[in-house]
Parts: sequence; structure tokens; C-alpha cells
Amino acid sequence: MTGGRTRGWWDEYRDHLPVALVDLAELEHHAVELRVCLVIHIPALLQTTDHARALFREVAPPLLPYEVEHRLSHRIKRQGVLHGDQAVRYTALIHEAALRMGFGGRDSVRAQLQHLMDMGERDNITTRVIPFGSGFPGTGQSIDYLSGHVSQLDTVQLDTHHGCEFLDAQSQLTKYRSVLDRMETAALTPVASRDLIHRLARQL
Repeated sequence: MTGGRTRGWWDEYRDHLPVALVDLAELEHHAVELRVCLVIHIPALLQTTDHARALFREVAPPLLPYEVEHRLSHRIKRQGVLHGDQAVRYTALIHEAALRMGFGGRDSVRAQLQHLMDMGERDNITTRVIPFGSGFPGTGQSIDYLSGHVSQLDTVQLDTHHGCEFLDAQSQLTKYRSVLDRMETAALTPVASRDLIHRLARQL
């Protein structure tokens, strides 16, 4: 997917962050569509600064303050793919559990939920919630599916305790496309998802 590679903003982080995080930013930059599914966390590209900082402070083993700030600035810059004339198509499937985790305290959570609703209004972004009680056709692992200009260039990124893991074998891509398709059938519509997020925000 990055065959025509040129230096990008992500290269300034190669001496400060794990290589896989830098590579992920580059893959997102070259992708034509992104589909993600998360159970515990809000998708990285839809996180507010306060929410992301709260997450980085929970990392084990703990990060030093300057490491938190490196990761934070990298994450916020990654979000640029959702904006501008070349904004990527983005579908986020978020389990209700992620909306209720409470990272950063009440004010931070309320702002994060409002941000989700605001971003879901963009033409290129679809936000759908998988509610409690609907079943869950997966293992609970976070999935990022990055689509290239042709399907042979697609990549799946999985979050693990030892870092990012990238998959690109055709059998693996087929499997994860199927998993995401099934998760979409378990999710609420975008309108119903917004209503649920709004109710949760009002309860805070």
C-alpha cells in the first residue's frame, strides 16, 4: 500500500515511538477506506485529546510524561485522515461497553461522547454502536481494516499487549471482512446509535 512511499509527518516519530505505530499512521494515510471495531476503547481516530491522554496514562508498564505526550501528538495527527478534501471513508463499530468505561472522569467522558456524536455527522464517517444484549460475533479483539486501492493491498491491524500486529494474507483478510460484516449486523443504525450515545451523555 505504501509502495510509492515519500516522507510524511509520521517519520518525525520514528525515533520516539514503536515502529508499528509509525507504520500504522502511514498505512492510514494511504488507505481509501477504514473500518474499525472496538469493545473497550473509543476508536483512536475519534478520541478527544483528554480521553487519549487518560488512556496513555493507564498503559502498563507506565509511560514517562514525555512518552505520553509523544504518543498523544502522534494520535491527534493521525486523525487528520478524517478531515479535508481527501478525507478517508471511516466506519466505526463501537461496543456499548466502550462508551461506559469512564476514562478521564465524568467531564472527559461527556466531552468524548459529544465528540463522537459530532464526528458521526460528517459525510465520510459512520458511527454505529453494538449494544449490550445484541450478541457479539467476535473475540473482543480490536480490529482495524485498512482498504487499499485494490483488495490485495488491504491490511488488518490488531491491538495486542505486545503492540500492533499486521495481517495481509488473503485468507486472513477474507476472515476479518466477514467478522466485520457480522458485527455490522449486530450494530444499531447510525441514528439509533446517536440516540444511545446521547442518552448515555445525559446520564453523566
